[in-house]
Amino acid sequence: MFSLKNKKAVVTGGGSGIGRAIATILAKQGAEVHIIELGTEHAQDTLDEIKTNGGSAFSYGCDVSDHNAVHEVFKQIGNINILINNAGIAHIGKADTTEEADFDRVMRVNVKGVYNCLHAAIPQIRLAGGGVIINMASIAALIGLPDRFVYSAAKGAVKAITMSVAKDYIGENIRCNSISPARVHTPFVDGFLQKNYPDNIPEMFEKLSKTQPIGRMAKPEEVGALALYLCSDEASFITGCDYPIDGGFTTLNN
Repeated sequence: MFSLKNKKAVVTGGGSGIGRAIATILAKQGAEVHIIELGTEHAQDTLDEIKTNGGSAFSYGCDVSDHNAVHEVFKQIGNINILINNAGIAHIGKADTTEEADFDRVMRVNVKGVYNCLHAAIPQIRLAGGGVIINMASIAALIGLPDRFVYSAAKGAVKAITMSVAKDYIGENIRCNSISPARVHTPFVDGFLQKNYPDNIPEMFEKLSKTQPIGRMAKPEEVGALALYLCSDEASFITGCDYPIDGGFTTLNN
Protein backbone atom coordinates (compact mmCIF):
# COMPACT_ATOMS: atom_id res chain seq x y z
CA MET A 1 0.00 0.00 0.00
CA PHE A 2 0.92 3.67 -0.51
CA SER A 3 3.55 2.88 -3.13
CA LEU A 4 4.85 5.84 -5.13
CA LYS A 5 7.17 3.82 -7.34
CA ASN A 6 7.81 5.47 -10.72
CA LYS A 7 6.32 8.75 -9.46
CA LYS A 8 8.16 12.07 -9.61
CA ALA A 9 7.42 14.52 -6.78
CA VAL A 10 8.32 18.16 -6.17
CA VAL A 11 8.45 19.39 -2.56
CA THR A 12 8.96 23.11 -1.93
CA GLY A 13 10.61 24.00 1.35
CA GLY A 14 11.79 20.41 1.66
CA GLY A 15 14.97 21.21 3.54
CA SER A 16 13.59 21.13 7.08
CA GLY A 17 10.58 20.58 9.28
CA ILE A 18 7.37 19.41 7.63
CA GLY A 19 8.84 19.66 4.13
CA ARG A 20 11.74 17.42 5.04
CA ALA A 21 9.42 14.86 6.62
CA ILE A 22 7.24 14.82 3.50
CA ALA A 23 10.21 14.56 1.14
CA THR A 24 11.76 11.66 3.03
CA ILE A 25 8.57 9.62 3.35
CA LEU A 26 7.70 10.10 -0.33
CA ALA A 27 11.20 8.93 -1.25
CA LYS A 28 10.94 5.98 1.11
CA GLN A 29 7.80 4.88 -0.71
CA GLY A 30 9.57 4.98 -4.06
CA ALA A 31 9.10 8.51 -5.43
CA GLU A 32 11.88 10.41 -7.14
CA VAL A 33 11.91 13.61 -5.07
CA HIS A 34 12.87 17.07 -6.28
CA ILE A 35 13.33 19.63 -3.51
CA ILE A 36 13.03 23.37 -4.09
CA GLU A 37 14.70 25.53 -1.44
CA LEU A 38 16.03 29.09 -1.31
CA GLY A 39 19.50 27.60 -1.71
CA THR A 40 20.61 24.03 -2.41
CA GLU A 41 22.62 24.07 0.81
CA HIS A 42 19.35 24.24 2.76
CA ALA A 43 18.27 20.92 1.22
CA GLN A 44 21.52 19.01 1.74
CA ASP A 45 20.55 17.24 4.97
CA THR A 46 17.32 16.03 3.40
CA LEU A 47 19.16 14.82 0.30
CA ASP A 48 21.71 12.99 2.44
CA GLU A 49 19.00 11.27 4.48
CA ILE A 50 17.08 10.16 1.38
CA LYS A 51 20.17 8.87 -0.42
CA THR A 52 21.49 7.11 2.67
CA ASN A 53 18.23 5.17 2.77
CA GLY A 54 18.49 4.23 -0.91
CA GLY A 55 16.15 6.87 -2.30
CA SER A 56 16.48 9.25 -5.23
CA ALA A 57 16.48 13.01 -4.68
CA PHE A 58 17.61 16.26 -6.28
CA SER A 59 17.64 19.88 -5.12
CA TYR A 60 17.25 23.29 -6.72
CA GLY A 61 17.95 26.74 -5.33
CA CYS A 62 14.97 28.98 -6.04
CA ASP A 63 12.83 31.66 -4.40
CA VAL A 64 9.26 30.43 -4.94
CA SER A 65 8.04 34.03 -5.07
CA ASP A 66 10.08 34.60 -8.27
CA HIS A 67 7.76 33.62 -11.14
CA ASN A 68 10.39 33.25 -13.85
CA ALA A 69 12.83 31.40 -11.63
CA VAL A 70 10.13 28.90 -10.62
CA HIS A 71 9.32 28.22 -14.27
CA GLU A 72 12.98 27.64 -15.06
CA VAL A 73 13.29 25.07 -12.28
CA PHE A 74 10.17 23.19 -13.36
CA LYS A 75 11.50 23.10 -16.94
CA GLN A 76 14.61 21.39 -15.60
CA ILE A 77 12.56 18.87 -13.64
CA GLY A 78 10.17 17.99 -16.48
CA ASN A 79 6.94 16.05 -16.16
CA ILE A 80 5.86 15.40 -12.57
CA ASN A 81 3.15 13.42 -10.80
CA ILE A 82 3.08 15.15 -7.40
CA LEU A 83 3.44 18.75 -6.22
CA ILE A 84 3.71 19.60 -2.53
CA ASN A 85 3.38 23.37 -1.98
CA ASN A 86 4.97 23.52 1.44
CA ALA A 87 7.34 26.52 1.36
CA GLY A 88 6.16 29.37 3.56
CA ILE A 89 7.11 31.90 6.20
CA ALA A 90 5.50 32.91 9.48
CA HIS A 91 4.71 36.32 10.98
CA ILE A 92 3.47 37.53 14.34
CA GLY A 93 1.30 40.64 14.46
CA LYS A 94 -2.19 42.13 14.42
CA ALA A 95 -3.76 44.20 11.63
CA ASP A 96 -2.49 47.49 13.04
CA THR A 97 0.94 46.19 14.06
CA THR A 98 1.80 44.43 10.79
CA GLU A 99 4.04 46.62 8.66
CA GLU A 100 3.28 46.92 4.97
CA ALA A 101 6.62 45.35 4.05
CA ASP A 102 5.90 42.32 6.24
CA PHE A 103 2.40 41.97 4.80
CA ASP A 104 3.77 42.03 1.26
CA ARG A 105 6.58 39.59 2.11
CA VAL A 106 4.28 36.98 3.66
CA MET A 107 1.73 37.22 0.86
CA ARG A 108 4.46 37.08 -1.76
CA VAL A 109 5.93 33.84 -0.40
CA ASN A 110 2.87 32.09 1.04
CA VAL A 111 0.34 32.96 -1.67
CA LYS A 112 2.18 34.04 -4.80
CA GLY A 113 4.69 31.26 -4.22
CA VAL A 114 1.86 28.72 -4.32
CA TYR A 115 0.46 30.33 -7.47
CA ASN A 116 3.88 30.33 -9.16
CA CYS A 117 4.39 26.63 -8.50
CA LEU A 118 0.86 25.76 -9.63
CA HIS A 119 1.31 27.81 -12.80
CA ALA A 120 4.54 25.99 -13.63
CA ALA A 121 3.57 22.52 -12.42
CA ILE A 122 0.05 21.96 -13.75
CA PRO A 123 1.13 21.74 -17.40
CA GLN A 124 3.82 19.24 -16.34
CA ILE A 125 1.29 17.18 -14.37
CA ARG A 126 -1.09 17.30 -17.34
CA LEU A 127 1.64 15.90 -19.62
CA ALA A 128 2.17 13.07 -17.12
CA GLY A 129 -1.49 12.10 -17.48
CA GLY A 130 -2.63 13.57 -14.15
CA GLY A 131 -1.43 13.63 -10.60
CA VAL A 132 -1.76 15.11 -7.13
CA ILE A 133 -1.29 18.56 -5.61
CA ILE A 134 -1.11 19.18 -1.88
CA ASN A 135 -1.04 22.74 -0.54
CA MET A 136 0.07 23.36 3.04
CA ALA A 137 -2.58 25.51 4.71
CA SER A 138 -2.99 25.87 8.50
CA ILE A 139 -5.56 25.88 11.25
CA ALA A 140 -5.07 29.65 10.97
CA ALA A 141 -7.22 29.35 7.83
CA LEU A 142 -10.02 27.75 9.85
CA ILE A 143 -10.25 29.63 13.14
CA GLY A 144 -9.08 32.91 14.62
CA LEU A 145 -5.60 32.85 16.13
CA PRO A 146 -4.19 35.79 18.11
CA ASP A 147 -1.39 37.83 16.53
CA ARG A 148 -1.43 35.95 13.22
CA PHE A 149 -3.15 38.49 10.97
CA VAL A 150 -1.27 38.23 7.68
CA TYR A 151 -0.31 34.60 8.20
CA SER A 152 -4.00 33.77 8.63
CA ALA A 153 -4.89 35.78 5.54
CA ALA A 154 -2.29 33.94 3.49
CA LYS A 155 -3.28 30.48 4.68
CA GLY A 156 -6.96 31.29 4.14
CA ALA A 157 -6.02 32.12 0.55
CA VAL A 158 -4.16 28.81 0.21
CA LYS A 159 -7.23 26.88 1.35
CA ALA A 160 -9.42 28.76 -1.15
CA ILE A 161 -6.86 28.20 -3.91
CA THR A 162 -7.00 24.48 -3.15
CA MET A 163 -10.76 24.31 -3.66
CA SER A 164 -10.51 26.29 -6.90
CA VAL A 165 -7.78 24.08 -8.36
CA ALA A 166 -9.63 20.91 -7.34
CA LYS A 167 -12.73 22.15 -9.17
CA ASP A 168 -10.94 23.34 -12.30
CA TYR A 169 -8.84 20.23 -12.95
CA ILE A 170 -11.00 17.35 -11.72
CA GLY A 171 -11.72 16.44 -15.34
CA GLU A 172 -7.99 16.15 -16.10
CA ASN A 173 -7.23 13.54 -13.46
CA ILE A 174 -5.56 16.12 -11.19
CA ARG A 175 -6.51 15.95 -7.53
CA CYS A 176 -5.86 18.84 -5.16
CA ASN A 177 -6.17 18.86 -1.36
CA SER A 178 -4.76 20.88 1.50
CA ILE A 179 -3.40 20.02 4.93
CA SER A 180 -3.98 22.33 7.91
CA PRO A 181 -1.62 21.56 10.79
CA ALA A 182 -1.78 23.00 14.27
CA ARG A 183 1.52 23.49 16.07
CA VAL A 184 4.20 21.10 14.84
CA HIS A 185 7.54 20.60 16.60
CA THR A 186 9.95 21.87 13.95
CA PRO A 187 13.23 23.82 14.08
CA PHE A 188 11.10 26.97 13.72
CA VAL A 189 9.51 26.31 17.12
CA ASP A 190 12.90 25.70 18.73
CA GLY A 191 14.25 28.93 17.21
CA PHE A 192 11.18 30.88 18.32
CA LEU A 193 11.63 29.69 21.91
CA GLN A 194 15.36 30.35 21.92
CA LYS A 195 14.83 33.88 20.63
CA ASN A 196 11.86 34.90 22.78
CA TYR A 197 12.12 32.75 25.93
CA PRO A 198 15.81 31.82 26.38
CA ASP A 199 15.51 31.60 30.17
CA ASN A 200 12.48 29.28 30.40
CA ILE A 201 12.43 27.18 27.23
CA PRO A 202 11.15 23.95 28.86
CA GLU A 203 8.25 25.75 30.55
CA MET A 204 7.20 27.55 27.37
CA PHE A 205 7.59 24.40 25.28
CA GLU A 206 5.20 22.64 27.64
CA LYS A 207 2.77 25.56 27.50
CA LEU A 208 2.76 25.59 23.70
CA SER A 209 2.35 21.83 23.60
CA LYS A 210 -0.71 21.90 25.82
CA THR A 211 -2.56 24.38 23.60
CA GLN A 212 -3.49 21.25 21.63
CA PRO A 213 -6.14 19.26 23.53
CA ILE A 214 -4.21 16.07 22.83
CA GLY A 215 -1.45 17.50 25.03
CA ARG A 216 1.50 17.73 22.65
CA MET A 217 2.68 19.15 19.35
CA ALA A 218 2.50 17.14 16.17
CA LYS A 219 5.60 15.45 14.83
CA PRO A 220 6.61 16.42 11.28
CA GLU A 221 6.50 12.72 10.39
CA GLU A 222 2.79 12.61 11.25
CA VAL A 223 2.07 15.35 8.74
CA GLY A 224 4.30 13.50 6.28
CA ALA A 225 2.25 10.32 6.71
CA LEU A 226 -0.96 12.20 5.93
CA ALA A 227 0.66 13.73 2.84
CA LEU A 228 1.78 10.29 1.71
CA TYR A 229 -1.76 8.95 1.94
CA LEU A 230 -3.19 11.86 -0.04
CA CYS A 231 -0.53 11.37 -2.73
CA SER A 232 -1.16 7.66 -3.05
CA ASP A 233 -3.55 5.76 -5.29
CA GLU A 234 -5.38 4.69 -2.13
CA ALA A 235 -6.66 8.29 -1.91
CA SER A 236 -7.76 8.43 -5.56
CA PHE A 237 -11.36 9.36 -4.61
CA ILE A 238 -10.29 12.39 -2.54
CA THR A 239 -10.09 15.90 -3.96
CA GLY A 240 -11.16 19.37 -2.89
CA CYS A 241 -10.71 18.61 0.81
CA ASP A 242 -8.82 20.27 3.66
CA TYR A 243 -7.39 18.02 6.35
CA PRO A 244 -6.84 19.53 9.81
CA ILE A 245 -4.11 17.64 11.68
CA ASP A 246 -4.36 19.45 14.98
CA GLY A 247 -4.70 17.22 18.02
CA GLY A 248 -8.31 18.34 18.43
CA PHE A 249 -7.48 22.06 18.37
CA THR A 250 -10.20 23.24 16.00
CA THR A 251 -13.03 21.20 17.53
CA LEU A 252 -12.17 20.57 21.18
CA ASN A 253 -10.79 23.91 22.33
CA ASN A 254 -14.15 25.67 22.76
